[in-house]
Amino acid sequence: MFENMKEQEAREEILAMVEKYCDTFHNQSKKFQDGDRIPYARRVYGHEEMVNLVDSSLEFWLTAGRYTDEFEQKFAEYLGIKYCSLVNSGSSANLNAFMALTSPLLGERQVKRGDEVITVAAGFPTTVAPIIQYGAAPVFVDVTIPQYNIDVTKLEEAYSKKTKAVMVAHTLGNPFDLGAVKAFCDKYNLWLIEDNCDALGSKYMINGEEKFTGTVGDIGTSSFYPPHHMTMGEGGAVYTNNALLHKAIRSFRDWGRDCICPSGVDNLCKHRFDKQYGELPLGYDHKYVYSHFGYNLKATDMQAAVGCAQIVKFPSFVEKRRYNFDRLKDALVDTSDKLILPKACENSTPSWFGFLITCKDGVNRNSVVQYIEEKGVQTRMLFAGNLIKHPCFDEMRATGVGYRVIGELTNTDRIMNDTFWIGVYPGMTDEMIDYMAMVIKDTVK
Repeated sequence: MFENMKEQEAREEILAMVEKYCDTFHNQSKKFQDGDRIPYARRVYGHEEMVNLVDSSLEFWLTAGRYTDEFEQKFAEYLGIKYCSLVNSGSSANLNAFMALTSPLLGERQVKRGDEVITVAAGFPTTVAPIIQYGAAPVFVDVTIPQYNIDVTKLEEAYSKKTKAVMVAHTLGNPFDLGAVKAFCDKYNLWLIEDNCDALGSKYMINGEEKFTGTVGDIGTSSFYPPHHMTMGEGGAVYTNNALLHKAIRSFRDWGRDCICPSGVDNLCKHRFDKQYGELPLGYDHKYVYSHFGYNLKATDMQAAVGCAQIVKFPSFVEKRRYNFDRLKDALVDTSDKLILPKACENSTPSWFGFLITCKDGVNRNSVVQYIEEKGVQTRMLFAGNLIKHPCFDEMRATGVGYRVIGELTNTDRIMNDTFWIGVYPGMTDEMIDYMAMVIKDTVK
């Protein structure tokens, strides 16, 4: 077929066929009918993503390459931030972000083993896991309902001479009180990591300026797993305006190496063989000098290729999520005697990931969830509920060593027992939103 073609002509023909294939066999919409399964999240994509994916695969570069560079640039431009590093998942993004704070490059502000990091137990475990895995101690404070975010009135009580950072997530797209948390961090010279994996596109008004969540603190993280705001299959990002933190982030992401040359590039600094590092011999190849105990957290260029198509569509995804959330909340207003409906944080414009619901006294969460699931609506818990109650904490819970808890975590436990959520992803139609509302109203009657 390609015998008489030049490579570029053959590639263009292949990509044209991929576009036609996608339009013919993918995303074939059908009219929603009551009882059809409604997932809490689903990929929203078109032929642009598939064409980019195949285009990248035809190059067979496989690791980070031109699409990675393009995505990092476009993503940073969207957020209005200086530095972005693509990684292979949101969990890796959190690991990468936290480990950057342990870099000796930071001097007296370096997080060391035994130092404390303020966070919450009502969330996803990989916000907390890097803290514990390194040997620092998480300090858990309670959250608020119906915002489901860190209770900022507990911050002062949580602070100690060992506190070095705050690492906390914006829950399901609802920003936490960034004004109060940032002021607290500034007061005590603490690092702030915003786990933005469930809140990409959310905004917060701070000091008279509306900023994207993830860009107010020192480091922000994102996830591009299929259910998230945008996807590249697996993938994540770490971003910052701090050049020193960016250097540490890149080093930890790329095996811990000291060299900044991208894959396939040598001697970018022009000093590859003429410096001395550690106790290595003078002139040891800088490509193989390691300044941190790092990892390989890079994504592939094929993932980045999908992301480059998604980021173009992303603003429309955010608007559709907000529309779906508002329509669902309006439809459920008359259930307020039975259910607590979610509420946006003051001064924020959320990019909603899901619609959180807490059952009031007399309404059994498990019965409600089972009925909703039987009617074809997929539900989810608020992730760990209370992470401290899980088997991964058995050893620490038994010894009481390795973490601190401020107060009773009353709302955290209530979320564990009474809260669930359903989706508002941009592929949902009005009919799907209205059906979910009807099912929920039926179950609490």
